[in-house]
Amino acid sequence: MRKTLNLLPLLVLMALGACETVEGAGQDMQNAGAAVAEEAREAQSGM
Repeated sequence: MRKTLNLLPLLVLMALGACETVEGAGQDMQNAGAAVAEEAREAQSGM
């Protein structure tokens, strides 16, 4: 039981770190999608 309680803060920090990593990756993908959409709009208006 004591060992589990000692590991609990580490597990919580790891879980929070994973959430931040996934959120950051999602934002990166969203920004990439916006850039592609903007380039597509520019290409369409140039035709």
